[in-house]
Amino acid sequence: MNAVVRDSALRATSVDRDWWRGAVIYQIYPRSFQDSNGDGIGDLAGIVDRLPHIASLGVDAVWISPFFTSPMLDFGYDVSDYCNVDPMFGTLADFDRLVGRAHELGLKVMIDLVLSHTSDQHPWFVESRQSRDNPKADWYVWADAKPDGSPPNNWLSIFGGSAWHWDGRRMQYYLHNFLSSQPDLNFHNPDVQEALLDVERFWLKRGVDGFRLDTINFYFADKELRDNPALPPEARNDSIAPAVNPYNWQDHIHSKNQPENLEFLRRFRAELEPYGAAAVGEVGDAQRGLEIMAEYTSGGDKVQMCYPFEMLQPARLTAATLKTIQDRLMSAAPDAWPCWSYSNHDVVRHITRWDLSDAAARAYATLILCQRGSVCLYQGEELGLPEAEVAFEDLQDPYGIEFWPEFKGRDGCRTPMVWEQSNLHGGFSDVRPWLPVSEAHVNMAASVQDADPRSMLSHYRAALALRKAHPALVTGELSDLTTEGDVVRFVRRKAGEEVFCAFNLSADEAVIAPPGGEWASIGATVGGAEIETGQDIRLGAWQCCLARRAV
Repeated sequence: MNAVVRDSALRATSVDRDWWRGAVIYQIYPRSFQDSNGDGIGDLAGIVDRLPHIASLGVDAVWISPFFTSPMLDFGYDVSDYCNVDPMFGTLADFDRLVGRAHELGLKVMIDLVLSHTSDQHPWFVESRQSRDNPKADWYVWADAKPDGSPPNNWLSIFGGSAWHWDGRRMQYYLHNFLSSQPDLNFHNPDVQEALLDVERFWLKRGVDGFRLDTINFYFADKELRDNPALPPEARNDSIAPAVNPYNWQDHIHSKNQPENLEFLRRFRAELEPYGAAAVGEVGDAQRGLEIMAEYTSGGDKVQMCYPFEMLQPARLTAATLKTIQDRLMSAAPDAWPCWSYSNHDVVRHITRWDLSDAAARAYATLILCQRGSVCLYQGEELGLPEAEVAFEDLQDPYGIEFWPEFKGRDGCRTPMVWEQSNLHGGFSDVRPWLPVSEAHVNMAASVQDADPRSMLSHYRAALALRKAHPALVTGELSDLTTEGDVVRFVRRKAGEEVFCAFNLSADEAVIAPPGGEWASIGATVGGAEIETGQDIRLGAWQCCLARRAV
């Protein structure tokens, strides 16, 4: 038996294959987490130094945004070598040390794979663009111009303008759903699929426990390259692209969400199985995100989890909206497994996006941890960080530079983590960081909140501990979801236990009838209201009520 097979067999017998179900995953944006070598950019060694903070939260896994070799035109989401670490982040040895330390602390490690496109500096693309008949000529989506020289169809880039870029060497256009320096791979070519599965195998053998799959529904494009139809103004949604971007004016039925994707996801899942590893996919679709997520995670043969953009929307999550989301999900595929998130590296932090008070932020933190599914928390979310203000001259994000000032880009959610109040740069670095540390963030530093039982950090720890203490909240079914004005209520059930959850998502007091039967309050650590048999439940502004009974 060779070493790889031995390693695979060992992990298959020692890993809980369902560890991902109900897991809470902490997202690390490595450029902004911790600088260990004084260059103003976070790195893998810095992550190792801060892993104890993450473990202290009570989460189950970390997701590390891309650290692969890259020209960094999209900050790592433009990969030029899938199987190496960019020198600014460290080395493969640093990554191995990170995995080892995380596992010592009981944390799984998931890494961000960007498979839909590469950098134009990737050797595959460098070869592909040389001619129309080289070995990799068909590894990317190339197409001839229309007779008038215009692009092959009307597809648009998320970063603005046409999704096609002219290449004078081949006298053809290539597809790029993002920057023109991020050409899209041709998944219709089986050699491309195999090369990407080799990347998956490389990291599995290196000890990772799973992957976050960037833009999972963008892998395949329509073979016939048909035009996308227009989207009526009333159906437009700016959850994927800012409102100023005409990308929102199309129904992207041909440029993504293709049925061929399902078979590739099955192949990807088959490689995960021997290792007991898991994958969570990002479903970027403003109209059918929940239904695509259900399709990609149902049946037990594709990816384990996906997260759609329904809770990343600009509009605040209301009781009615939550019910609509859950109803749509149950209708699409009751066995699908979501992975919910409010914030990440691509959207305005939800504290600012939804204009939340401290009390409201705590209510939403507890709410997401009571939902059926897994959860992603973005670095700094546990500190209650708002969006940072970044001046135009400090912007790094090409997206924000393109659409400024109507859209300020993603730098405001990517500024460095704040660890110390006293340090000029919040404990992130000894030198000026790649993005400025927000002055508003410094007083919210982890060291300030760590010993304060009333802090947001303490609230997250309490909410995470509450979730872990009750199996029904981790993997139980969700039922009986109803709304009464701004109050949403539901029950989570698992063998031997039921947990009743009610959340007042408003600044006004609410009174609701209690559930039938005998219940014991369990929400004191997160500021929950008490429940008493036969008496109405009085919920203060942004207050929850959590109660349990054995069944």
